Amino acid sequence: MADKPWYQQTSDEVFVRLETQESGLSEASVKERREKYGANELAAKKQSSLFEKFVAQFKDLMIIVLIIAAVIAGLTGEIVDAVIILAVVILNAIFGVFQESKAEEAINSLKEMAAPIAHVERNGQVQTVKSSELVPGDIVHLEAGDIVPADLRLAVANAMKVEESALTGESVPVDKQSGVLKEANLALGDRSNMAFMSSNITAGRGSGVVVETGMHTEVGKIAGMIDNAVETKTPLQENLAQLGRWLTILILAIAVLVFVIGLLRGQETVVDMLLTAISLAVAAIPEGLPAIVTITLALGTQRMAKQNALIRKLPAVETLGSTDIIASDKTGTLTQNKMTVEQLYVNQQLVGGAEAEVRLSDPLALAMILNNDSKFTDDGLAGDPTETALIQYYLNRDEPVAASISSNKRVAEIPFDSERKLMSTFNETNDGDIVQYVKGAPDQLLKRVTAILDNGTVRPMTDEDRQQLLSVNHQLATQALRVLAFAKRNVNELPASLSSEVDEQGLTFIGLIGMIDPERPEVEQAVIEAKGAGIRPLMITGDHRDTATAIAGRLGILDPTADNDGRVITGAELDALSDAEFEQRVGDFSVYARVAPEHKVRIVHAWQKHGKVVAMTGDGVNDAPALKAADIGVGMGITGTEVSKGASDMVLADDNFSTIVVAVEEGRKVFENIQKSLQYLLSANIGEVLTLFIMTLLGWQILAPVQILWINLVTDTFPAVALGLEPAEPDIMDRKPRGRSSNFFSGGVFSNVMYQGLLEGLMTLGVYWFAITYPVHPATELAHADALTMAFATLGLIQLFHAFNSKTIHQSLFKVGLFRNKAFNWAILVAFILLGATIVIPGFNSMFHVTELAMSQWAVVLGAGVSMIIIVEIVKAVQRAAGKE
Repeated sequence: MADKPWYQQTSDEVFVRLETQESGLSEASVKERREKYGANELAAKKQSSLFEKFVAQFKDLMIIVLIIAAVIAGLTGEIVDAVIILAVVILNAIFGVFQESKAEEAINSLKEMAAPIAHVERNGQVQTVKSSELVPGDIVHLEAGDIVPADLRLAVANAMKVEESALTGESVPVDKQSGVLKEANLALGDRSNMAFMSSNITAGRGSGVVVETGMHTEVGKIAGMIDNAVETKTPLQENLAQLGRWLTILILAIAVLVFVIGLLRGQETVVDMLLTAISLAVAAIPEGLPAIVTITLALGTQRMAKQNALIRKLPAVETLGSTDIIASDKTGTLTQNKMTVEQLYVNQQLVGGAEAEVRLSDPLALAMILNNDSKFTDDGLAGDPTETALIQYYLNRDEPVAASISSNKRVAEIPFDSERKLMSTFNETNDGDIVQYVKGAPDQLLKRVTAILDNGTVRPMTDEDRQQLLSVNHQLATQALRVLAFAKRNVNELPASLSSEVDEQGLTFIGLIGMIDPERPEVEQAVIEAKGAGIRPLMITGDHRDTATAIAGRLGILDPTADNDGRVITGAELDALSDAEFEQRVGDFSVYARVAPEHKVRIVHAWQKHGKVVAMTGDGVNDAPALKAADIGVGMGITGTEVSKGASDMVLADDNFSTIVVAVEEGRKVFENIQKSLQYLLSANIGEVLTLFIMTLLGWQILAPVQILWINLVTDTFPAVALGLEPAEPDIMDRKPRGRSSNFFSGGVFSNVMYQGLLEGLMTLGVYWFAITYPVHPATELAHADALTMAFATLGLIQLFHAFNSKTIHQSLFKVGLFRNKAFNWAILVAFILLGATIVIPGFNSMFHVTELAMSQWAVVLGAGVSMIIIVEIVKAVQRAAGKE
């Protein structure tokens, strides 16, 4: 018995196993069990202190490179640059701590969902205690409005309905009963004799035995999954880490090589060569890169916020752009999470809900609003979603629902019972007549019907009628509609006692209705756009297979004209597959039905093992582990629980699935703009390194560290930041996702960086050689000073011209527009002024070790800058002609 799950055990077996009884536990037993099982609370692993989190931010290799750059800047006397670089490092660390602290909110939100109090039977008396004090074996009493305080095996369930959508994904409250269930491996949503911690009682009452508490509850298991989830690195973080390692090795190798070559040549002292090596390191380090990436992501975040996509973690902006798979929860994400009347069968005709001409004077309409426990409140209708939808259907048609209910006062009822699946109300009209209205499952109600209402006339029910009704019921059910049947009976006198066996007989059938949690109207188009962008949408839901299949077909996730049996899999079928089998077949499935939280995580991991970047959307507690495991978790701002939001990287403020497509476009633009900035920065740095390296080998005078730092700070950083604001290129959503295997150097960026950096360096060296060979001033010392100044000006000016080249990676500059980006225009102007000021403004010459240049010398410098655009445009044209776009 101990090995059997709780739902397969009878109430008596549960009482024996937990050594309890209907009168509850004694205080002594409670104390003993509390020591054994602990408090009924959700625990979390020890959280790091703020200081520990802050220190951890400095373990990133790129941050270490930045710190080295700051030290080098300080050693060369550039205190202002050192302070700026360190400020960027510290700000990045503070932001990282903030994001990590936000992530810990998921567990805290789960704790807040727990019931604060519970009504428990102890020593034969009902007591109100804190839910945290419950122990296995406690007898808990429940009624409508209560939050279930622990996992319970129900012993009594009178017309009880429990809303479990946040845990199981069920669209509507589920009926509960106390009988034993014999099936094995039932999904949570099918365990009808269990009530789970943090779910809500929406109707009825009952009692149950506490069988699991704290972290052993189903919600506790989810909390553990969130707590122990391995944080996945985004493609952006992986790319930056890879770049940081590559740059570190390269910088050290070049600096050491130059230092050794200089000493071997014997022309320089150790101190001089050390300063030369430092200059090379300064030239190689793209000090502004982390700041530029952060700024570009932050600007993307602001733009996405205006589109109702709220980013909780900056790298998520870029991750969206690389998404291959969007695995979406159905309820509340793809659908509206509210039941709606979609089809009516009345007078032997099936009509759409919008077209049906049913007024409150019709028997079917009266049955729908009178056999109904919904309540009118200041906040709208309250009650079971199915019943509120029946009334809302007529409120939307401006029918006088409240007046009709008042004039047909309920005088008696036979409550809904999950075994007979029927509910009856007895309503007295203003004339004193009593009419019984019955609703319930069609197959059950038809057993009690003897007549049928046919266009206002009551006639006997025939076998042909019965078969027709069963056929319509099947037709609606295959469309994933929830079908209710309605009947009536005129009652001459209200019986003294009511019973289903006597009073729910001899009924007159009046109609059927089909209801569904409808898809969001904008989702179908969003699915089309996602597919057009090479992204595969999946549906993952706790609902039944038929419901999931029908909704997926209506949305375009499945082809409604095809046989989709092999494209849909249930949680039970998934359990039958080994991890290896599932990983091999994961591409076959587009819809996952009746799944549990651990299934969702397994789905995410299976796709990730195929190298896919996975986005997971969801709004329930049951989605939180998968949201955290996914490359990007997308929570819902309106219907989403705080738990799902806390586990998400991005929250949709409008719960609009189509917002994800907008966010994907923004993410792709962000990555492309970072690529443009990176191409610009690294090609500039390679040009600087090559210039200094060749100058050292040839024994020429080299650019001073202060000159390199000024170029890096001014001509590198300003345009690179502005490139992050470039508009998206027109075809950006027609491209396939770049996926996890790509990096910043994909798509020809690496070759561009190399040849463009080489070009910059050679052109700068060429200008230096020209200035030495054809000096304006005959004095050798002054000629060398002029040459160095021209090299400094050329290197800076070439980079400003090259910034225009970087506005697009392969397209012609003149196709994307020279001056569309106003921020870029200002950045170039400011950088140009600051670069020129070091040469033309008196007083700056000695600070930057430069001389004043003649007009002819400026003409040479300007010609080198313009030629950079011409040469790169020619190369791009050749690349496009060769099909390398």
